[in-house]
Amino acid sequence: MTRLKYSSAGNTGRYLAGSALGFVLVFGAVAAMGQDNLPGYPEPLRSEEGVRINAGRNAPTQDLLNMKGMDRPLPLKSVTIEQKLDSQLPLDAPFRDETGHTVPLGAYFGKRPVVLALVYYECPMLCTQILNGVVRAAKVLRFTPGTEYDVVAISFDARETSAQAAAKKAVYLKSYGHPEAGANWHFLTGDVESVKRVTDSVGFRYTWDAHTGQFAHASAIYILTPEGRLSKYFYGIDYSPKDMRLAMVEASHNKIGNAVDQILLFCYHFDPHSAKYTPYALGLLRAAGGATVLMLGGFVFIMLRRESRQKGSRAA
Repeated sequence: MTRLKYSSAGNTGRYLAGSALGFVLVFGAVAAMGQDNLPGYPEPLRSEEGVRINAGRNAPTQDLLNMKGMDRPLPLKSVTIEQKLDSQLPLDAPFRDETGHTVPLGAYFGKRPVVLALVYYECPMLCTQILNGVVRAAKVLRFTPGTEYDVVAISFDARETSAQAAAKKAVYLKSYGHPEAGANWHFLTGDVESVKRVTDSVGFRYTWDAHTGQFAHASAIYILTPEGRLSKYFYGIDYSPKDMRLAMVEASHNKIGNAVDQILLFCYHFDPHSAKYTPYALGLLRAAGGATVLMLGGFVFIMLRRESRQKGSRAA
C-alpha cells in the first residue's frame, strides 16, 4: 500500500513537471512569434521601401491592422477634429461640382443652413458610414433640402474627379428616395489648396496611411450658418435627427422651425463635448416659472370674473 502511494505521488509530480515544461515551451513560442527576424516570417512593409500611393491596397496582410503595433509608426497620432466654433469657411475657395464646373464654395451658402460632410468618395469604410448617417437623419427630419437646409459633401482627396462625385451623388440620392433634392445636395471636389483651407477652418486633421492605402481620419458632420460660419459639430456616424433639427434652427437665426423648436431651445443647451442637446437647468426653471405665473394669472382672472358675475346676478 505504501509503494502504491509513492508511485501515485511520483506520477503526479512527473505530470506537473511535464505540464510546467510544456507551458514554458508554448509561452516561449508565442513570445517568439512577436519577433520579425524568425526564419520564414515575412518582413513588414516599411515606408522607406518606396511604397507607391496606391500600392498599400495590395500590401502584405500579416499585420495590415497593426496588431503588433511595432512594424510602423502610428499615423493616428495626428488624426483629430479640433473644435473651431464660429470659424468662417473660405467661401471664395474654388471647387468643382458634379458636372465639372468650377464654382466658389460661397455659391452654396447665403440662404439656408448647410450640413457639411468631409469625406472622400473612394473611401472603403468610414466615409460611407458618415454619408449613410446623413441620409438616415434626413429621412427622419421633417425639414427638406432646398427649403430649410442644404447638404454639401467635399472630398478631401484632391485626386478625385467630378465623375466620382457624380457617381457618389447618384447612389445617395437614390438611397434618400427624393431625386428632386439633387439641386440642393452637392458633392464637390477641389485642388489641394482649396481642400486644405476648408479642413483647416473646421479643424479637420487627417493623414495618408501608405500601408493601408487609405486616409486615416475621424468622423463628424458640421452645421454651418447661411453666412458660412461653423455652428455645431456632430461626431460619429449616427446623428440624432432631433439634435440636427435644433442645430439647424439655431444656425438659421430662428428663421426656420416652429414654436415648439423655440421652446425646446429655451429648455435645452448644446453640449459641444458630447455634441448633443441636453436639458438646461436654468432654462427649465425659467420655463416652469413662466408656466406657473400663467397658471396663477389664469386662475386669478377666472375667479375675479366669476365674482363679478355673482355680484351682477345679486344686483339684478
